[in-house]
Amino acid sequence: MTFRSPFAIPRLVTSATFGTRPLARSCVAHSRIQRSNLATVVPPVTQDATGSKGPTAMVFMNMGGPSTTGEVEDFLSRLFADGDLIPLGRFQPYLGPLIARRRTPKIQKQYADIGGGSPIRKWSEYQCAEMCKLLDKMSPETAPHKPYVAFRYAAPLTETMYNQLLEDGFGNGKGGRAVAFTQYPQYSCSTTGSSLNELWKWRNRLEGKRANGEEDPTGSIQWSVIDRWPTHPGLVEAFAQNIEAQLKTYPEEKRSQVILLFSAHSLPMDVVNRGDPYPAEVAATVHAVMQRLKFSNPYRLCWQSQVGPKAWLGAQTQDTVMEYVKRGQSDLILVPIAFTSDHIETLYELDLEVMEEANSPGVKRAESLNGNPVFIQGLADIAHEHLRKEEPCSAQMTLRCQRVPQRSLPGTEKVLRW
Repeated sequence: MTFRSPFAIPRLVTSATFGTRPLARSCVAHSRIQRSNLATVVPPVTQDATGSKGPTAMVFMNMGGPSTTGEVEDFLSRLFADGDLIPLGRFQPYLGPLIARRRTPKIQKQYADIGGGSPIRKWSEYQCAEMCKLLDKMSPETAPHKPYVAFRYAAPLTETMYNQLLEDGFGNGKGGRAVAFTQYPQYSCSTTGSSLNELWKWRNRLEGKRANGEEDPTGSIQWSVIDRWPTHPGLVEAFAQNIEAQLKTYPEEKRSQVILLFSAHSLPMDVVNRGDPYPAEVAATVHAVMQRLKFSNPYRLCWQSQVGPKAWLGAQTQDTVMEYVKRGQSDLILVPIAFTSDHIETLYELDLEVMEEANSPGVKRAESLNGNPVFIQGLADIAHEHLRKEEPCSAQMTLRCQRVPQRSLPGTEKVLRW
């Protein structure tokens, strides 16, 4: 979630260094990827606006990923320039571009291995548009709901999204409401926090600078935030159904003994120790899913993408899988519990690195959420409740991670601290 191993910082960087291990890939694994969700045709979207008092902009925020191999260097350059995600100190403006250039060829190869780019934009745009169709019927008083996607490091960038809002008639003296809807279900200061900081920056640049506590400029966009939703019933149900579907592929007599390995992106321990709520919220998601499954199977929470010499949250997914396989417990289902769609962490790291190294037919992965209608209905339910309550954010957003700058969107200064 926070740091992706293919973006590893070379050894020339001091204590923040990261690295990856090489991988030998087979044509069998490549064939498996060609049959993956990356090739799934996205159903067409038609907007069904039934509103009377709208519009309401619904903005999905995520890290993003390069849609083509040609976008990889720009993606890496933005990623390594983000001090919220990868703090490199005062040398960041110099080290960031250098690292991006050195990493680009390797990362381009990895994206080529999963079909030529990340599918995260395709799925994010589809999920947001389908959610808005449901919201138009569920909340006609705030319709039409207009779908937007704002990625932190890849197109469409936050700046692009904000300019599109202005072109579409929001702000610039016309007012209008917008909801920043994080697509990281579990909050981290380095992911959701970074995306919100970027949104705050572009709001100030494009709609006028303002000091905390100052009244909103007349006719500016009125923002609110859906900042976390780790145990929402729609999210839990979608994960549970995908796990149940994969369990059915095992012989009935073995089914209850299949180990469920929930895998989330790890965090460096110095991030965890500053009070970041992400580990606790990921654990809450896992527990909620297992409650829904009535604890039918043994399970573990493990963490993927650890890189470099620093201490990270563990145990690591790849090490955990190999340990179970060595013990003869080779019936395992990997569940990407912190991701809302397929991207490089699922299609490359889990499908190619982890599953190929395990080399066991019993090691499988649960389907990603992607176009799951249960999940999309859950998104609509979350947004509907948020609009109904008319709250700027969750109560939990009043707490900030220690040693993280405080910034806030207009109208939320007294409560938002990310």
